[in-house]
Amino acid sequence: MTAPIYLITLLPLIGFLINGLLGRFLTERQSGMVASGTVLGSFLISAQLTMGLMTRPGKNPHFVQTLFTWIEAGDLQIQAGYWFDALAAVMALVVTGVGLLIHIYSIGYMRGDPGVRRYFAFMNLFIFMMLNLVLADNLALLFLGWEGVGLCSYLLIGFWFQDESKARAGMKAFIVNRVGDAGFIIAMVLLYHQFGTLNIQQLANAAPFALAGRAFFTAVTLLLFLGATGKSAQIPLHIWLPDAMAGPTPVSALIHAATMVTAGVYLIARNSVLFTLAPATMNTIATIGILTAFLAASMAITQKDIKKVLAYSTISQLGYMFTAVGVGAFSAGIFHLMTHAFFKGLLFLGAGSVIHGLGGEQNIDNMGGLKKHMPSTHLTMLVGVLAITGVPGLSGFFSKDEILWGAFVRYEGFSWIWLVGVITAGMTAFYMFRLLFRTFYGQPRWSNQLHPHESPSVMTLPLILLAFLSILGGYVGVPEVLGGMNHFHHLLEPVVAISPWGLAGGHEASHFMELLAMFISTVAALGGIYYAYKVYILQPRMADELRDKLPGLYKLSFNKYYVDEFYGAAVVRPLVAFSQVLWTWFDDRVIDGLVNGSAALIGSGSRLIRQLQSGLIQHYAAFILGGVIVIMAIIYAS
Repeated sequence: MTAPIYLITLLPLIGFLINGLLGRFLTERQSGMVASGTVLGSFLISAQLTMGLMTRPGKNPHFVQTLFTWIEAGDLQIQAGYWFDALAAVMALVVTGVGLLIHIYSIGYMRGDPGVRRYFAFMNLFIFMMLNLVLADNLALLFLGWEGVGLCSYLLIGFWFQDESKARAGMKAFIVNRVGDAGFIIAMVLLYHQFGTLNIQQLANAAPFALAGRAFFTAVTLLLFLGATGKSAQIPLHIWLPDAMAGPTPVSALIHAATMVTAGVYLIARNSVLFTLAPATMNTIATIGILTAFLAASMAITQKDIKKVLAYSTISQLGYMFTAVGVGAFSAGIFHLMTHAFFKGLLFLGAGSVIHGLGGEQNIDNMGGLKKHMPSTHLTMLVGVLAITGVPGLSGFFSKDEILWGAFVRYEGFSWIWLVGVITAGMTAFYMFRLLFRTFYGQPRWSNQLHPHESPSVMTLPLILLAFLSILGGYVGVPEVLGGMNHFHHLLEPVVAISPWGLAGGHEASHFMELLAMFISTVAALGGIYYAYKVYILQPRMADELRDKLPGLYKLSFNKYYVDEFYGAAVVRPLVAFSQVLWTWFDDRVIDGLVNGSAALIGSGSRLIRQLQSGLIQHYAAFILGGVIVIMAIIYAS
């Protein structure tokens, strides 16, 4: 007998309430244990349901649970219900599994912080909201989780709100996401107007037979993609994610690996039927995705903050995922989402271990030579770097190459999207090994006052487990061309739509072409590794020489193509100026003028009428006589 689905979400909510309401009665360790224990419970229930799903008969096995009627207004009825199928199982296991390791790691990382109980309460709330997002059986409940993770990101990015810059980073994430969320809301209104339901499965069943034309589905899916663009930090709404590094490092790992930023990819995969009915939207997604992957990789090359290098890396890898779903390779996108959760969670927690060991230092120019001081962190981060680079045999190799192969199949050959994806793979290898070499190799560049040390076991154990997942996680999706069965693809096959251009259809390419494409991308990755080794190990001065030779490109990359500055000049400052006008002129003169003028008019009238109340009987008699005369004159005149 399987456990109820609602327990998966309920347990983190209980942890949030315990730490939020009773946290002052708990020690730091107890608070961390409560938070970690509730997530562990959710993971175990998710695993039990997943095993039950595997033995369930039917073409598309699933569990459904309706809790209660949530919203009822006229014909609109929205249930609070959960849907657990293969896609939900993958997402629930990733959210709770990686989330659990991040919670355990946080016990060591946040030790001594005065707000640690508030921290664990917010972390549990984050997991609760993300689980509602991935388990919801309708778009309204999904949107509740969608907005919930946005709220939690605001609370955790600005966790140290006493620092104004950190508080502003949280506000920036919250505001930028509202732009995309507006598109999501409009899409839900249009879908309900057309189909009379927001249930995801009912929409998927009705959409292919709807009378609505292609223009309707293009509009709706573009609006949904706008929401996904904000949540998953794709251009042009990517600007909030690097600033999200203002929060504690485990928060960065949770946002980048297990929760919020993957929501956009999940939204598209979950509603894949709608997207396959809009080819123009699919092409737009693939284009935005690959451009995001390339541009973010080019920004990561010059960053000096260890966390910001990883932040731009996340944006780039998310671009790969969007490219996958854009070319119809939905299972490949979710496969990369899963493997990315392993190695990016590992890399962020490894970066946190480095920062912890260096007393808060985040600039890789002030590191170097840490290999012998932090052997466990170095070894595990090396695994993470190899995995994200796509070195054969590790998880990232299988998922990244499946995406590139999907682009090859969709556009029937060596298209520009495939080519940019290969180039980006080489760039990824370069900037990730740049980070590794600058952090752990070469001569020490840290202050003499610092004493680097390895992190405690409560922090290194999650690193080791994530390293194993980064190695082994890809073997559930070994392609047939390499002798595997591609189990992951077949697992999701009944859940996601079969695209006309997906890996199972469209261009019939030979195994030779698939191996050739795989070989080319691997050569690009190995080339990036070698070039990083040459620049930062063999010829350390070469980096400065390249920067001096190409100052324009360096500044462009280092300053993130001045996108923030452009938004500041084109959007933020004009809005602030317009708000000032509304405040100083319209509000002060028009609004206050109307209010104050009305009060003055009533006051003047009151003073005039008050003169009639003199208290003298002769005045009243005169008024009465005057009134009688006026009335008689009116009667006589009529």
